[in-house]
Amino acid sequence: MLSNRPYLLRAFHEWISDSACTPILVIDATHPRCKIPQDYAEGGEIVFNISPSAVRDLKMMNDKIEFKASFSGVIHIISAPITAILAVYAEENGEGIFFDSEEDGGDIDSTEIVQLTGIEGSLKESVDEPVIDVTERVARAKSFLKLVE
Repeated sequence: MLSNRPYLLRAFHEWISDSACTPILVIDATHPRCKIPQDYAEGGEIVFNISPSAVRDLKMMNDKIEFKASFSGVIHIISAPITAILAVYAEENGEGIFFDSEEDGGDIDSTEIVQLTGIEGSLKESVDEPVIDVTERVARAKSFLKLVE
């Protein structure tokens, strides 16, 4: 089944914009396929105002987000895979959708151990449980919504 992340991002962006609020996009700046001005990243994240007055040529596709943004008068072409998007929320009230960072399904190393977290951030398994193959873990992992009021 297709990832629901790009659809949710588009829907929340539209809802925030239609509500006359400022949509803020948070991107994982450490993702290797992100094309962002690294000088403006802080704490492994970069935050963008993606309102129509702040960016140009915004494209929210199923595999990536692209737009043009100006930093200190210099225009940059920003590109980030959907898996690098951490949140889109309204600047005015913080309402939006926040995602846990996730691995890109095609780049997973079968020897890597993936830890699944629940809504409260608790570990889904105890340390004493047997290690499960990463492909089985990824197949069982489900995205969940964190709505902020």
